[in-house]
Amino acid sequence: TVPLSFDIDAPRWDQSIFVGRLKHFLNITDPRTVLVPERELDQAKTLVESCRAGLVPPGSSEEQLLYAKKLYDSAFHPDSGEKMNLIGRMSFQVPGGMALTGCMLQFYRTVPAVVFWQWVNQSFNAIVNYTNRNAASPISLRQIGVAYITATGTALATAVGLNLYTKRAPPLLARWVPFAAVAAANCVNIPMMRQQEIINGVTVTDQDNNELGHSRRAAVKGIAQVVVSRITMAAPGMIILPIIMEQLEKFPFMQRIRVLHGPLQVLLCGGFLVFMVPAACALFPQRCSLALADLEPELRDSIVAKHGDKVPYVYFNKGL
Repeated sequence: TVPLSFDIDAPRWDQSIFVGRLKHFLNITDPRTVLVPERELDQAKTLVESCRAGLVPPGSSEEQLLYAKKLYDSAFHPDSGEKMNLIGRMSFQVPGGMALTGCMLQFYRTVPAVVFWQWVNQSFNAIVNYTNRNAASPISLRQIGVAYITATGTALATAVGLNLYTKRAPPLLARWVPFAAVAAANCVNIPMMRQQEIINGVTVTDQDNNELGHSRRAAVKGIAQVVVSRITMAAPGMIILPIIMEQLEKFPFMQRIRVLHGPLQVLLCGGFLVFMVPAACALFPQRCSLALADLEPELRDSIVAKHGDKVPYVYFNKGL
């Protein structure tokens, strides 16, 4: 039975602490949800929307409703409610990320290989960044193209430059080049793909979700947190795994099965990402806050004029 007080949008875990957010993102970034048929996702959305309207279908259990909310959160954008493309969903980060990261770490020795895999990775990142933007800030095709080209160019310049620079350096340094390229590209790709938020601001609300205006400073804070999260997501696998492979490859049996080094790195990357995707998403609250004193003066004055001192903080969706 479903309790009368049941609220399908109420967080199951305390989102003000890291552990609560980690449990939440372990739930919605579950890679198994990628395999759920589209029809079942649409049914989950219908069920969630019915619950929001106070029309819980007869015979529904709380467990069924919570599972429907899990599917909804994994596949539909939190702002627009539109179904996200499969590649851009955070639940696809483990299978997609493990394949790309494993290949970048395996094929790092030659410039053509570096160029190809960095291009593929930045194409993947562009889709993820666009899909998980703040949907209240539309972006044109031209801006998407500029963001994509700029980020890809940054990644390639970093990777190729460092690849050539590390030719005479210890082998381990060369293995870390892909991470440096990914980190540099994230610092460009995400702000560029979400530039409209910086230009026009993001919608900020009070604690009760009443709209108060648009803030550029809020957008900058949210995007900066997403950049840190994305770099953190990639860091353990791309920094620790090269050390592991460097040691493993010294063993004779590993030298006999070189053809399996690539698949092994892909699997190990998956092991890192299963935990790091939700952990990185949980670093900062999804519903980000900003003190009234830190807003733009004109927006702050407008809020104070309407609400006095009743709104000490404003809230907004930082994206993922």
